[in-house]
Amino acid sequence: MSRNRLILGFGAALVLALIAPPEPARACGGFFCSASAPINQAAERIIFSKNANQTVTAVVQIQYQGPSAEFAWVLPVPGIPEVNVSSDLAFTRLQQASNPQYNFTTVVEGRCKQVRGDSSSGASAPTADFGFDGAGGAGGNGGVNVLASGTVGPYDYVVIEPDMSYDRVGDVVVEWLTAEGYDVVPPGGDPDDISTLLGSYLQGGMNLIAFRLTKGNDAGTIRPIRITYESDQPMIPIRPTSVAANDDMGVMVWVLGESRAVPVNYKALELNEALINWLNGGQNYNQVVVAAANQAGGQGFVSERAGPSEDYDNVIILDFERNDWEALQLGAAALTPLEVIGESSLRFGGWDGYRALLERFLPESMDVDEYLACPPCHPEAIEGLDTQAFTDSLGEEVIEPMIATQELLGSRPYVTRLYTTLSAPEMDLDPLFDFNPDLPSVSNVHSARRVIECHRSIYQSEAPSRFELEDGRVVRLNAGDPWPFLVGDEDALPANALVLALTTSGLGTVVQDNSEAIDQALREHNATVASPGCGCGVVAPRSHAAAWASLALFALLRRRRRQPA
Repeated sequence: MSRNRLILGFGAALVLALIAPPEPARACGGFFCSASAPINQAAERIIFSKNANQTVTAVVQIQYQGPSAEFAWVLPVPGIPEVNVSSDLAFTRLQQASNPQYNFTTVVEGRCKQVRGDSSSGASAPTADFGFDGAGGAGGNGGVNVLASGTVGPYDYVVIEPDMSYDRVGDVVVEWLTAEGYDVVPPGGDPDDISTLLGSYLQGGMNLIAFRLTKGNDAGTIRPIRITYESDQPMIPIRPTSVAANDDMGVMVWVLGESRAVPVNYKALELNEALINWLNGGQNYNQVVVAAANQAGGQGFVSERAGPSEDYDNVIILDFERNDWEALQLGAAALTPLEVIGESSLRFGGWDGYRALLERFLPESMDVDEYLACPPCHPEAIEGLDTQAFTDSLGEEVIEPMIATQELLGSRPYVTRLYTTLSAPEMDLDPLFDFNPDLPSVSNVHSARRVIECHRSIYQSEAPSRFELEDGRVVRLNAGDPWPFLVGDEDALPANALVLALTTSGLGTVVQDNSEAIDQALREHNATVASPGCGCGVVAPRSHAAAWASLALFALLRRRRRQPA
């Protein structure tokens, strides 16, 4: 593994004390916080961009619950990374734009018994459409050189390197970080364990970057971090996360590059479409992914969407929002303080960082919520407001992180979204991503066709139907029946249609093919669904020849009965 490959620590409490020391070429960081206030990791959302200049940009959504004074995030890094703050809103919009959707159209086959006054025929019925939303100067202090420091969003950060002449450089950095207010040794933790592990990274030539919340900020102000660093390819250090991971924790990754991204050391999962509940728009999608990942040994990703980055134009920040921001910038000098606050609150009040910005410009005695409830009621609160300074800060802290994420998406030609779920015992292999130009694009919009099988003897509401899925399989249903297959049943269908091993070329190797089991289960189920116009099971239609043969046999028997005895 290249020494330049950085493994970001999106992990949990005490991770550095609980994993084996890395090789010099690896680096793995994580959260340090109080054992009495553990990290709450409900999910991971990460954007990776493999840049053209041999760097990787990672936008990481940090999830933390606990006292702000005990928040610290420490990462071993090569060199001095570029550090910026990002936006949760960007992740929300990106996810909404790429979520899997399961839709179906409905058509009527044949003619059903008519309700009096109903002139409908076998024409197509209306479509049922459901969507699933599944660098500063160097200095010295106590044996530590500060290579860079600064503040981004709600964070203070430092990039440090120790004086390597010390026998135990880990002790030096732990003592220094603790003295500077970075809570790297939680109550009950062993400083020796942490210093030994940190020392192993530092001996490998890495530096450390440490984040903490600035004074006055709390856990509610935590925002994603964007860092750019030298690296060969994106990797998620999932092993540290196992310390505080929930069961079946979701991991959602967007990988930007020249072509479709693939998990080269995890399996690629192709879901069994028949297990998706198409009747309710795939609301069981996450359950299916959980089952699919578990059945693949806990280490597999579903490629949910893969396509050109231009598909994400005007997704993170909309054109009218850009226009609003440009208008506010140009007109701020001519606006009164009340007008500037009113316009910015109306347009960007819900964006990350806005409340913190407004709180900073309001008097300490003024509650933000009280002010926003009625700005004209408190003219004294913004008397003497520097409108230009406020507007500049609005751009830097609130608007620019959104614009930067939009531009990051457009900086590479292709975007791949991958998703999986993992439990702690499955987190023993860090997912590594690379690119395969031979693989096709993947749509996140899935469509099926429901055919209502009409007959003159039954009303349409009584008619059976069949779902024709994208993979060519058919699921039949009696009128009014729920979707016939449930995730987790003792005799449930396989959650994966295929499990593949993918590399940087070719279409991959099939590791597991469940086609025969799925097809057999569908045959057995479909045979239990009534045929149109009768209460019987499914009967294969007879050929015309068979019909004529039956008629001839009937005529012959009738003729023989008429002959005299």
